[in-house]
Formats: sequence, structure tokens, C-alpha cells
Amino acid sequence: MEIRGSVPPDAAPARPFPYEGVWRFTAPAIDASVPQARHAVRDLLRRQGVPIHDDLVQGLLLIVSELVTNAVKHAALLSPQVAVEVAIGAEWIRVSVEDNHPYRPKALETDYGQTGGRGLLLVREITCEAGGACDVEQTVSGGKIIWVALPLAPVSGAVTSPRQAL
Repeated sequence: MEIRGSVPPDAAPARPFPYEGVWRFTAPAIDASVPQARHAVRDLLRRQGVPIHDDLVQGLLLIVSELVTNAVKHAALLSPQVAVEVAIGAEWIRVSVEDNHPYRPKALETDYGQTGGRGLLLVREITCEAGGACDVEQTVSGGKIIWVALPLAPVSGAVTSPRQAL
């Protein structure tokens, strides 16, 4: 008997790696949520046994800190909660931060004398160096999701992705 679209009997079915999945948590849009989000992502990576190089972990955690900080500082008035989602696949990890504020952020070049304002530039540079992609999407409710996807395997040399929208 032939079943179309099935896996041949001698082939092993493709199964997800044990670390694959999607996790989402929410936090109040307050300063204390920044380190909590960073620690939650770090602990998730460890708990799931994600095969990720330490340098990439550090970059990813910095990205989480920057994105949650932006949501806390710029969106809290219209978004008392922020959501952080981590999606881990066989080859990529995607982190997104969602809030209900409609403002679409832009990476700004600022004076080096200022102590802030370069977070999205930093996110874009880390993403580009890792060979990843980042973008901002509007939600159906009028808010936004800022996401970054990075390859789990190290990328040699800087790679510019076509989706570097930040």
C-alpha cells in the first residue's frame, strides 16, 4: 500500500530537538522588569539546554535588556504590561518584545556625550554581526512587536540581512 506524502518506512521521522519551543511571559512596564526579563531568558536557555555559544548568549541578553528597557521607558504610559516571547528552533532563536504603544521606534544616532539613545543601534549592530535579522511589526490591537532572530551557529564575518529594519 502506498500512502502519498508519508515518510518511507526506513526513514526516521523528523522530530524537534528537545530545546525547541515557544515561551512567552509578561511583566509590568517598570524598571525592575528589565533584569527580570534578562534573567528569565538566560535561565530558559540553560534549562532547555540550547546549544548556543556564550558570546551569542551575551549579545542576546543585551538585546533583551535594550528592547525591554525601551518598552518600559517609552511605552509604559499606553502599555502597563510588556510581553517577551522566546522562540527556539533547530537553527535560530527569536526574541520579541511586545507592547501596546503605537509608536514605531527608530534607531537614532546621538551625541556621544549623552548617556542614552543608542539602544536600537546597538541591537541592530549585534544582530548584524551575528548574521541575524530584526524588524518591527504592528499588532492587530495597534501596538508593536520588535523582534530579533539570531542563528544558533556562529557566523563567520559580518552578514547584513535584508530585514535590518530597526
